[in-house]
Amino acid sequence: MRLSVTLLTAALTAVPLCAPAQVSININVPGLVAVAPPPPRYEVVPAARPGYVWVPGNWQYRESAYGWRPGYWEPARPDFVYAPGRWVQADGGWRWVEPSWKASRHAEGRHHGHHEDWDDDHYHCPPGQAKKGRC
Repeated sequence: MRLSVTLLTAALTAVPLCAPAQVSININVPGLVAVAPPPPRYEVVPAARPGYVWVPGNWQYRESAYGWRPGYWEPARPDFVYAPGRWVQADGGWRWVEPSWKASRHAEGRHHGHHEDWDDDHYHCPPGQAKKGRC
């Protein structure tokens, strides 16, 4: 009998009576990146090219890491101003806002009426260029 009690006690001691549970939930929100992008890289902006707009380089997030996409020339659009893409803090992470073309001031009155997306000065400085005194 003493042997049975000893075996039963040993068996019960080997099995944890209550194991603490830890639950981790990782919700992947499309378009939201938890890690902030690195600071923009310095790029030499080439001399103006008639009929084109310089699109500054930017960090692109792909498969759990940022990669640098260098700047490039984009064909200009008459009566529009280019607004570069940018990373903005949102919903506890970072979200990429796609670049866009906004109606220029003289086209605004002629084609669209009041345009609410304009900044006060209607100019968008490329990332990293303001610190260098270029904007």
